[in-house]
Amino acid sequence: MILDEQAVHDLLKMEDLIPAMAKAMADLSSGKVVQPMRVMLPVAEHQGFLGLMPAYGGVLGAKLVTFYPNNRDIPSHHAMILLFRPETGEPLVTLDGRLITEMRTAAVSAVATRLLARPEAAVLGILGSGVQARSHLEALRLVRTFREVRVWSPRNAAAFAKQFGIRAAASAEDAVRGAEVIVVATTSQTPVLSGAWLAPGTHINAVGAPRPTWRELDDDALRKAKLYVESREAATHESGDVIASGRIFAEIGEVVLGTRPGRQSADEITLYKSVGVAVQDVVSADLVYRKAVQVRR
Repeated sequence: MILDEQAVHDLLKMEDLIPAMAKAMADLSSGKVVQPMRVMLPVAEHQGFLGLMPAYGGVLGAKLVTFYPNNRDIPSHHAMILLFRPETGEPLVTLDGRLITEMRTAAVSAVATRLLARPEAAVLGILGSGVQARSHLEALRLVRTFREVRVWSPRNAAAFAKQFGIRAAASAEDAVRGAEVIVVATTSQTPVLSGAWLAPGTHINAVGAPRPTWRELDDDALRKAKLYVESREAATHESGDVIASGRIFAEIGEVVLGTRPGRQSADEITLYKSVGVAVQDVVSADLVYRKAVQVRR
């Protein structure tokens, strides 16, 4: 079976994906998932990367993903996901992985926001106006009710704001000052979020800067925040922000399981820093595959 992006779009719903990602993160943290470190192959001539991401946790599969942060008129990420029958190794399905990558990233941020943001959080600030900004807006609205949403990016904030009926901010600071939930989803390699702008009680979802030498949060933001990740191993190898912080409080899966606490006070600043892990992709792909099989019966 081959499922293109349109098929994935028709079959994968954020309402189903968020609980699936919560379970995937719990399975990862409880040791039920075999997931080696991602292999990243630099394509230096074109300033890109090719990543290989296999995982087995009941579902067996792998994602091949390209990351070209300088892309402008096309997405920075493209991907293919392959699933195999665990009992025999037979190939089951090949899926376009671009939309899955977009949606599963936001779905895990929604899990983190549900667990870590204050229940009454009503102001959302988004840094970035690409596909991750779009997907996060959809996902986070399923776990919190926002009365105000602001967006800033260097190029497309006005168009993004008009499309989604939100406010375009004049600067990154304007977008996040007073925000109770913040999304950082840019392709910047240097910090775009300053700790000086953060109010007590803020929750941050940071999903950019996926390389060990890249940053999207400044030192002050890292000092102020309690840090949560998908995988300690992956985050400490791949995230410049996590490396700079030097202290991970918990994995999101541990909070789902109840073995580590989420928010413990109204004033603490919480940070979920994502690098993206393979189990998210194969579980999302399996969700699509199962629905496709049902439709074709």
